[in-house]
Amino acid sequence: MKFLFASILIASLSAAAVAQTTATAGSKPPAKKAATKPATKPSAASRKAAEMAIPLEDADPSDKLTPAELEIAKRVYVGDIPCELGAKVVIKARKREGYFLVTHGINRFVMHPVESRTGAIRLEDPARGALFLQIANKSMLMNQKEGKRLADECMSPEQAKYADDMKKGPAINILEPSAAAKAAPATQPAQ
Repeated sequence: MKFLFASILIASLSAAAVAQTTATAGSKPPAKKAATKPATKPSAASRKAAEMAIPLEDADPSDKLTPAELEIAKRVYVGDIPCELGAKVVIKARKREGYFLVTHGINRFVMHPVESRTGAIRLEDPARGALFLQIANKSMLMNQKEGKRLADECMSPEQAKYADDMKKGPAINILEPSAAAKAAPATQPAQ
């Protein structure tokens, strides 16, 4: 009886082993791992060449800037503007009045002024989603499509001078009475 039980057990185990090997043999063999090269980053020169190959046309010729926008364009700081962390933004006037080529690294944008309620100088490239804001003491370049800043704390020489003047003597608060008004006694109106 023990012998019969042992032989049935061995036969069932061997049948199970054969069934597993035929099932595995019938299925696809495991895929060999392809020899993958690590992704190489394109060099800075090739990225710059690719970016420079993209033509930058000025906006549609039928697109006209308003006189107010042309006045704003006259106040835009042009040239090399150093930014924080060693970055730099280069702004050059285009042939077409009121348009500027703004370059940051490999990014190039053709921008034009847009009126703002705050009085800040605002340049936009609607096709590429870029925005350059210039206030009295600094400027910043943003990518609106990605929702991030490309360059911050950019200062032309004029902006750097203004920022230094702000540190030396803060602006006067027009909402507070002046020192002369505080020193003068308040007069009572005649009744």
